[in-house]
Amino acid sequence: MKLGLHIPSTTWDGGAQRLGSKLAEVVQAAESAGFETIDVADHLWQHPIMGGPEVSQIEAYTTLGFIAGRTRRVRLFALATAVSYRHAGLLAKMVTTLDVLSGGRAMLGIGAGDYPEEAQGLGLPFPPLSERFDLLEETVQACLRMWEGEHGGDQPFVGAHVRIERPLNLPQSLSRPHPPILIAGSGERRTLPLVARYADACNLRPSPEIPRQLELLRRLCEQEGRDYDAIEKTVPFGFDVGVDGSKVSEVIDKLRWLAGMGIQSVFGWVVGVDQIKPLEIMGREVIPIAAQLGVAA
Repeated sequence: MKLGLHIPSTTWDGGAQRLGSKLAEVVQAAESAGFETIDVADHLWQHPIMGGPEVSQIEAYTTLGFIAGRTRRVRLFALATAVSYRHAGLLAKMVTTLDVLSGGRAMLGIGAGDYPEEAQGLGLPFPPLSERFDLLEETVQACLRMWEGEHGGDQPFVGAHVRIERPLNLPQSLSRPHPPILIAGSGERRTLPLVARYADACNLRPSPEIPRQLELLRRLCEQEGRDYDAIEKTVPFGFDVGVDGSKVSEVIDKLRWLAGMGIQSVFGWVVGVDQIKPLEIMGREVIPIAAQLGVAA
């Protein structure tokens, strides 16, 4: 099992004036600890579950560019890009740029979005859910077209919601055939079929429903003619090892539970991450054990 650091919030001591230096310290410590990925939430207002819009929040892709310049190994992505916030052509270019400047470390993490108050407050598009899922599929298709290579821009991309007259993308991404695509969500009617059709990774809610959802994903992959085993199974989670490491065994037990259901990667926010010590504890006492989970399977 691989572990990634999820950064949903940066409301740390010192405020905005010290945010850049603290974020650099956090991501460098996470990479040194052995985390495989670092991802950030794609919100412009802080989500209600993390404190709501009166809590400070920084933009995802600008932040990923900053993190890319301060790390060397970890893969980088947004968990998850709200599909209606950026036109497909712009999004493909943003992820391509992150991939090129990071040396081939970008992923496209994308989903239907879940924060209508944020969109309405800032004047961002946020159509009804069914339309957002249609837009999600066309956006992934358009990104794949732009990542095809030097001839990808020869023909227009024309969908019901996305139109790109010339899907030219230079430079091309370093990740070939394209940056990996993660489609987030556990929805069985729209999300998992899209995962089976297009994604390199899914991101399911951590619940006892995972085995049933993965079995459904397996059947959907068979229908699409895709290799189920080639899709990485991931979940978001939380890591609280305690300030002194006293909760390490609890974290490992939870990871063992997830691995037993078929989860291969866990993207977790670390309680007290800005204090750095919890990251060091994770690197010393959790990540090496997690690496052995699921090996027998």
